[in-house]
Amino acid sequence: MADITAALVKELREKSGVGMMDCKKALQENGGDIDASIDWLRAKGLSKAAKKADRAAAEGLVAGLVSGDGKTGVLVELNAETDFVSKNDRFQDAARRIAATALVHHALDTLHEAKTSDGEVINEMITGLIATIGENMQLRRSHRLSVSEGAVALYLHNVQGEGVARLGVLVALEGAGDQATLKEVGRKIAMHVAGTPTPPLALDTSELDPAVVAKERDVQIQAAIESGKPKEIAEKMVEGRIRKWQEEVVLLKQPFVMNPDQTIEALIAETARQVGSPVAVKGFVRFALGEGVEKKTDDFAAEVASMSGQS
Repeated sequence: MADITAALVKELREKSGVGMMDCKKALQENGGDIDASIDWLRAKGLSKAAKKADRAAAEGLVAGLVSGDGKTGVLVELNAETDFVSKNDRFQDAARRIAATALVHHALDTLHEAKTSDGEVINEMITGLIATIGENMQLRRSHRLSVSEGAVALYLHNVQGEGVARLGVLVALEGAGDQATLKEVGRKIAMHVAGTPTPPLALDTSELDPAVVAKERDVQIQAAIESGKPKEIAEKMVEGRIRKWQEEVVLLKQPFVMNPDQTIEALIAETARQVGSPVAVKGFVRFALGEGVEKKTDDFAAEVASMSGQS
């Protein structure tokens, strides 16, 4: 049997929100595998881990910017160790400068090596900030959306300063209709993506990661078996649940938060009629600050260790 350490129990509790004893049992049942333990807890009805596993656990800022012609937008995430740093003017300025660089530097995988408009290499700028402010920092990720015609809309939530926030969403609407109208509708959809209780995982069902779908199917089957259904019946009955789940997690099928009687797909069709031209959502991206990054909680780790009988 795998050694179930305090650190493992701590990690699973943070990701699942479940009590320590249940977490320890889940880990024992699954050989110390965190992901398998989360699925086990969900199947037992003990956890809503799928909605909590990627909760924000790092500090810093999300910066967003749209080009002057309205057809390209970028999001970048610049992380730091504490919330205090996100209020620092130099840190905010750095995040904005990185976003401005990302808007014109097309190879985002080499953004760290790109130069800002005043010739400073981004990696060197971040190194300078670390030396000055005294916290570890990293440019974690970036994403760009563009359309040949139409509009890219930006929405920033929990704004910390000009162009910087704790949550950012871009939505790209492609179409030949009035750009101002498309931008406004795109912004409303971006607000939906930011505020809906179930953040979308993909634009439509065809874009869902097959591995994610398979994992959800396995969890649903196991939950049905736990409820007393034979395996062969459980496998059949979950197909309907999977179809319902898919519609819940893809953007086009979700009820629009500003008008729950209308789906995003219906909103796009209505917009196309309004502008007299076909309209399509080309893509969207949602950056929630620190999602999926573990934050240190040393006091809680000590608590887990003491309750687990470890020193």
